[in-house]
Amino acid sequence: MANELLLALQELEQERGIPQEALVEAIKAALNTAYKKNFGTSQNVEVELNEESGQFQVFAQKRVVQEITDACTEIAFEEADALIPGVELDEILEVEITPSNFGRIAAQTAKQVIVQKLREAERNIIFEEFADREGEIISGVIQRIESRIVILDLGRTEGLMLPSDQIAHERYEVGQRIKAYITEVKNNTRGPSVYVSRTDPMFLKRLFELEVPEIFEGLVEIKSIAREAGSRSKISVYSINDNIDSVGSCVGQRGIRVQNIVNELNGEKIDVIKYSADPARFIANALSPSKVVDVLIYEEEKVARVIVPDHQLSLAIGKEGQNARLAARLTGWKVDIKSESQFAEEMERLEAEYEAEQYADEEYAAGEMLPEDEALMEETALNEEISEDTEQDAEPAEEM
Repeated sequence: MANELLLALQELEQERGIPQEALVEAIKAALNTAYKKNFGTSQNVEVELNEESGQFQVFAQKRVVQEITDACTEIAFEEADALIPGVELDEILEVEITPSNFGRIAAQTAKQVIVQKLREAERNIIFEEFADREGEIISGVIQRIESRIVILDLGRTEGLMLPSDQIAHERYEVGQRIKAYITEVKNNTRGPSVYVSRTDPMFLKRLFELEVPEIFEGLVEIKSIAREAGSRSKISVYSINDNIDSVGSCVGQRGIRVQNIVNELNGEKIDVIKYSADPARFIANALSPSKVVDVLIYEEEKVARVIVPDHQLSLAIGKEGQNARLAARLTGWKVDIKSESQFAEEMERLEAEYEAEQYADEEYAAGEMLPEDEALMEETALNEEISEDTEQDAEPAEEM
């Protein structure tokens, strides 16, 4: 082994970035364990590397004694004096006890340690590579499907797509190439685990960044996203430059840009909404494709009452309330949708109630007694009569 080992360790440090000192320490620790295992001893031994010869040597601490009772921990005075002239009794010496066949053990152990360290280094490199790509889109080929978990071949490692990260109506087949969003990278004992998703709202955002140059360059900003993966999504966009049409940039000429994203998501409908700092206008935009007559904002309750034409009510609410639900998520407001006729009926009812209250207050102010007041007066008078009768019946009892 000798100098070949040292040269190999130097090459590993240069090519793989594994420090030579770390490799040497790992080999020494492994050899220490191997020595005790192969030679059945528990004595205090230490393995050292001779940097000149490249050979590993085993040293044991032994006490200098006149007569040996334990050869593993003691050395005779005459033998110790021959090794180190002038040694004294009870002195602790480090004595080389390298076995004749230790070179073979050292070679095997060094190989195992180096292979292990290479694997660890490879895992760390892969982890750092994919950890830096967390939050990006990656393309991979479906390698296999196990227990509903789709496993992608990402080249140097595998990507795991859990059932919750899979679009419900999509069918995944081995050999199929798909895009996904890297949500998390974990470093486990078996290597890095890369978790990917096709349902995450950020996947939609990254697709727009790839497809729309204005978003990638920062000219158009994505403000918010509301998504029900595989069915429908809403995305609000904004541009500080009045000369740039934020919605038109995302849709593209003849809708080609947004259509490319729809195709990638296998037909998921996407509404591109223009963002506005005015909540009423933003909410009205978010309910697209329905038309909005008016939006009443209640700041304290964070509620918006939206009035739409009668024939647009079902469109505004959407199938199973999806359009209204996505609009609420997109804007961050609770949205209450009413048709014009519903709103008019409600207003008439409120006006009638208000007028009734006003009329009652006016009658009371004019001195006219309300029916409930008359009932109260009658009850009070009756109680007073009962009280007087009770007092008169009680007087004779006091005289007795």
